[in-house]
Amino acid sequence: MHTIEVALAMLVAVVASGYLVRILPFSLPLPLVQIGLGALIAGVFKRGHALDPDMFFLLFLPPLLFLDGWRIPKQGLFRDKGAILELAFGLVVFTVVGAGLLIHWMIPSMPLAVAFALAAIISPTDPVAVGAIASRVPMPKRLMHILEGESLLNDASGLVCFSFAVAAVMTGTFSLAQASLSFLWLAIAGLAIGVAVTWGVSTFQRWLWRSFGEEPGTALLVNLLIPFAAYLLAEEFNASGILAAVAAGITMSYVELSGRITGSMRVQRAAVWNTVQFSFNGIIFVLLGEQLPGIVERAVDSMQRSGHHHPWWLLVYVLAINATLVVLRLAWVWLSLRWNLLKARWRGEQGPRMPTRVVLAMSVAGVRGAITLAGVLTLPLMVPGGDAFPARDLVIFLAAAVILVSLVSASLMLPRLLRGLELPRDDSGRREEELARKLSSKSALAAVEKARQQLVEGQPVTSVQLYNDAAARVSLLYRRNLEKGQGPDGDPEKFRRMEQVYRSLRAAGLSAEREELFRLTRRGQISDELARKLIRNLDLLESRQRD
Repeated sequence: MHTIEVALAMLVAVVASGYLVRILPFSLPLPLVQIGLGALIAGVFKRGHALDPDMFFLLFLPPLLFLDGWRIPKQGLFRDKGAILELAFGLVVFTVVGAGLLIHWMIPSMPLAVAFALAAIISPTDPVAVGAIASRVPMPKRLMHILEGESLLNDASGLVCFSFAVAAVMTGTFSLAQASLSFLWLAIAGLAIGVAVTWGVSTFQRWLWRSFGEEPGTALLVNLLIPFAAYLLAEEFNASGILAAVAAGITMSYVELSGRITGSMRVQRAAVWNTVQFSFNGIIFVLLGEQLPGIVERAVDSMQRSGHHHPWWLLVYVLAINATLVVLRLAWVWLSLRWNLLKARWRGEQGPRMPTRVVLAMSVAGVRGAITLAGVLTLPLMVPGGDAFPARDLVIFLAAAVILVSLVSASLMLPRLLRGLELPRDDSGRREEELARKLSSKSALAAVEKARQQLVEGQPVTSVQLYNDAAARVSLLYRRNLEKGQGPDGDPEKFRRMEQVYRSLRAAGLSAEREELFRLTRRGQISDELARKLIRNLDLLESRQRD
């Protein structure tokens, strides 16, 4: 019963955090609020809740990685693939080696393999934490895409390095050649299984829909189970379940481009996944706060039992590790930029120059979060001989402290680095949107005219006029998209103001319609079922007006 009470309390804390972050008079990132609420739960229940590491890893990581792969902008991912791959793989290895050696030097009682495991698990960055911090600061879109792409891939590379380091601790041996071969199998098989699961399930599901009809509830549940299926199947074949979940998500984004799913199902599915993402990320940070008192207590006891240093040295370790992570990241970003500029000069091109503040922002934005916590909690309790896993409590404490310090430092420094930053204006997004609107409107006009001609064939004059009027009303909406950018008197500013007035009037009309439907339902003049249907249509129209 205690477990159920704690789980419900954590869900309530996640809900409360969403409101508290808006109510508080001072600005705090959402993850920090959730960590604080988790610590409050630990105080109320008097002790931290014991977690099953393997169950925790399986429950939270596959859906979060799947969703990251699904929703990351693919165009930005491929456009900046060089920078993203350098950060996601090169920087991870650089961090594991550099931070691992420093940790072992600072804490000689921690075996080198354990130090590498700690360095590996604190190497992945967390896009949710960065997004929460940057939400109040205008972060350049391209920089955000690079950070998102990096976090998507370095989750996998960091966790794979972590698993190798833990395996070295458990077996006492490490072979670079064997590790390289194992990594190739883990990567290739994991990616292939992720692609195969999503593609196979989607193909089978479409066949079921064609044969027996579409069932939205079942389709949503199947969609939620795909990341778990990919993860478990990959683990069964000794491949990387992490990469399988990422690959399944990326494949899902391409499956969605087929356009064979109804719009209503897309709306429902997006709402469900938004809830899953908010809940799971929130629960992980609440869990961090809930576990924090126990983590600190066990780390202090471990330091006192070892007799090597005073517990206050824990603070020194945390600050030194965080400073090392920032310096390593800064050095890698700077060297990567210099290398890219050098390659551009060799090709006779003028390479882009990045402002110093952006380089510093990229270094500070390396915030650790959910993946680090989820991974470090999976450390085994014992090694095969029956002895306790070396420095397990200290490793968990340091990883948790790195998350906290990186969140606080980024929330303080990132807004100051990005405030007032002026970058070259990028109009590519606006041009793409205009092109999409115009081409889709042309296709829609052609389809409307074709449908009108089919409807009026053999119809009496009165019906023909009705169809023509309906087609004219529909066509008017699409002609407005074709005329966009050619406002009254050719004045773009006047057209923009007219567009704002139109949206305002349209929003007022939709709001009035909705209130009237609610009133009719309360009086019993229309059924609940009809009211829900009509109100949903109005909600969809209003959401489109805001886009």
